[in-house]
Amino acid sequence: MVTVADSRREEILAWLEEVKDPEVPVLSIRELGVLRDVEVSGDEVVVVMTPTYSGCPAMHAMEADVVATLARHGVPNARVKTVYAPPWTTDWISDEAKAKLAAYGIAPPARVESDDLVPLRRRAPVECPYCHSVNTIVRSEFGSTACKAILFCNGCHQPFELFKSI
Repeated sequence: MVTVADSRREEILAWLEEVKDPEVPVLSIRELGVLRDVEVSGDEVVVVMTPTYSGCPAMHAMEADVVATLARHGVPNARVKTVYAPPWTTDWISDEAKAKLAAYGIAPPARVESDDLVPLRRRAPVECPYCHSVNTIVRSEFGSTACKAILFCNGCHQPFELFKSI
């Protein structure tokens, strides 16, 4: 049997698809895997989120967007609870969301493997999101955000970012 709380939870999860990652606006916080759960108890709504890393500067903006989005939908007293365990991983990004990243011009992260702790420069080549060449090189381990690196494609001569596997 579906309870009122379960029904309300699904409705709230659908509304939260509107909340985008401010650093990668092509993905919702749900697609990114930052949105972990929605807890509904009576009139109380708690949105559970896990940051991509503990110092993620976008978390405050995402939290404010969550509260504002729910207020627009008639949930005035929602709050966000941040949890750090289990830690966020890029494996929580769906294949559909990874395809959106590539279409946006950001190489998506690979599945996390045991050797992913080695420096980016020693990993397998990354496919260019523009021309799909693997003739790419790392230009900087750090991109516009800490979770991205800057690469260069020798095939189409385009710089691009890689969402690092974490």
